[in-house]
Amino acid sequence: MILVGELSLWVALLMAAWTTTVSFSGGLQGRPDLVKSGERALYATFGFTLLASIGLWTALFMHDFSIKFVASYTSSNLPKIYTFTAFWAGQSGSMLFWALILTTYSAIAVFSNRKTNRAMMPYVTGTLGIICLFFLMTMCFGANPYERLDWIPPEGRGMNPQLQNPGMAIHPPMLYLGLVGTAIPFAFAIGALVTRKLDTQWLGAVRRWALLSWFFLTIGIVLGMWWAYVELGWAGYWAWDAVENSSFLPWLTITAFLHSIMIQEKRGMLRKWNVTLVAMSFLLTILGTFITRSGIIESVHAFAQSPVGDWFLGFLIVAAISTAYLVSTRLNDLQANAELESMVSREAAFLYNNLVLVGICFATLWGVLFPILSEWVKGDKITVGPPFFNAVNGPLGLLLLALTGIGPLIAWRRASISNLKRQFTWPVISGVVTFAVLFAMGMRQMYALVSYLLAGFVFGTIIQEFVKGIGARRRMYGEGLFGASMRLIGRNRRRYGGYIVHFGVVILFCAFAGLMFKKDLTATLKAGESVKAKDSYGSEWVFTSQGISSFEQLNRRVVAASFSVTRDGKSMGILSSEKRQHVNAAGEPTFEPSTEVGILESPKQDVYLVFTGAVDRETAAIHINFNPLVWWVWFGGIIMAFGGLIVMWPQAVRAEREGGYVAELPSESTMTLVGAGA
Repeated sequence: MILVGELSLWVALLMAAWTTTVSFSGGLQGRPDLVKSGERALYATFGFTLLASIGLWTALFMHDFSIKFVASYTSSNLPKIYTFTAFWAGQSGSMLFWALILTTYSAIAVFSNRKTNRAMMPYVTGTLGIICLFFLMTMCFGANPYERLDWIPPEGRGMNPQLQNPGMAIHPPMLYLGLVGTAIPFAFAIGALVTRKLDTQWLGAVRRWALLSWFFLTIGIVLGMWWAYVELGWAGYWAWDAVENSSFLPWLTITAFLHSIMIQEKRGMLRKWNVTLVAMSFLLTILGTFITRSGIIESVHAFAQSPVGDWFLGFLIVAAISTAYLVSTRLNDLQANAELESMVSREAAFLYNNLVLVGICFATLWGVLFPILSEWVKGDKITVGPPFFNAVNGPLGLLLLALTGIGPLIAWRRASISNLKRQFTWPVISGVVTFAVLFAMGMRQMYALVSYLLAGFVFGTIIQEFVKGIGARRRMYGEGLFGASMRLIGRNRRRYGGYIVHFGVVILFCAFAGLMFKKDLTATLKAGESVKAKDSYGSEWVFTSQGISSFEQLNRRVVAASFSVTRDGKSMGILSSEKRQHVNAAGEPTFEPSTEVGILESPKQDVYLVFTGAVDRETAAIHINFNPLVWWVWFGGIIMAFGGLIVMWPQAVRAEREGGYVAELPSESTMTLVGAGA
């Protein structure tokens, strides 16, 4: 199977080349037979890429150390789950995983449009073929996962200990599913530009794909934050690292697209904007992949330096120039059908929302590229750290939060004074009451107070919209509270699923603000010694050392420091942190020792303990952090993903018997997706 997989990779390359050639030829010549051949070749590309992937997984589980990738990222004593995830632990394997997802998506997109969008499908298929061809060429000629070693080592190097974490079994696939998903809307945008079919038809073809990409990116980013928090030992979850930002950038532009798509559907506006956002999302994905895989930046998340980066840079330049040319030659076809009638309207709120999202995107992009550009120009790399990102994106984030609450309250076209008073009264009261209560309780940190004021305002907006909708159903149909709630969401999934996403955003902002009140301390304790500390809530904690222990576990040697913990005299159990030395099957150390933190988790705050080292056999040096509201970061991410799932769920158009007659209940195609309500 290994040999079959190796050969399949090259056959997939040939199939992708055939797909590209005959699809564009068939479209330009009006040859349905060539178009059909291109689509079948794309299915074959997926099939052979799948065989190549199965072959590599076979090599991993058989511990075929003659293959460089297997020897570099596994060992014979590596747990099975991490042997499976080793597929994406290194450069070439992750490229194959990327190609597998890309060809799967491409085959599904082409098959689902086999009877629709036929005029643009040859160019959609051809564009997808080009992207598949690029990734397969990059592997075959630049980073082949089946590359053989000149000699077969008796044992593999093993996997980086930081990747031996349950989060790494889920985070990369989720992130890849989101990042690769940007290729499908991009291909449809190219197809629409080539055929000049730039009405809402192409938007209908890409909306669900854009949502799918946003959904998986959201999950992947939150899982990456969780992994950084529990694995890296720095008591934080977002450091504005260049690789973290590489996934954040396309998330921002996709979110902006999911807002502005509604304006084009409703009013025929922002046609140029939507095409540009779709193209930007894909190009930012390629840029992020270049940054991650070229080795030009140093990051715990990045791959080692390799020639693959040059391939991605070249592809990025060609794709950007080609897209810019197509857009510039189709400006007349991209003219809007209507103009903005008022700066106080739903359309204007969406536009402001998009401008803020793109502003955050460009500020983040500048922070990512500045060290690279400074090194190219001056020869010295000038690093841009969290202070820059926080100073620029912090205020923009608060403005975005405010617009999240404002958008659903304003009418389309032009808002009246009476409408604004009626809609804004209760949300504003909600925000002001939140601010007043926290201020009365002693909170004086202005950034946090503003965050919670805006969070209260947006929460008030969400509650008001649900109350109005549920109340309307109860009056019209006499339904109970639960039944009216479920049917309201079920019949208006795009609108109320978007509100649930908003709720997740509110939770995230509240959690982010909580970290402004974090406290920490360091201590060195012998067995039986204690240290006291107070958290932000005024509770007194006592940590008493239980000593240091050593033992072997799975594929590692462990030195653990344990502490009994009390809060205000009440026992909170034992908290342990470990130093782990991973070894191969021969018992030889494979990597530098890693740290496993101890976390006492609760919705109120996390107690985060790091064993920084053993001073002697009985004395442990530790660092303790009190991190308020971190639990709500993960909960907010779950709520956002749940809301996105509701929005994505197919909206059935069905008839429902209400009060003795049949009422048609259509989907609300003009309602919100991810940001601004209806």
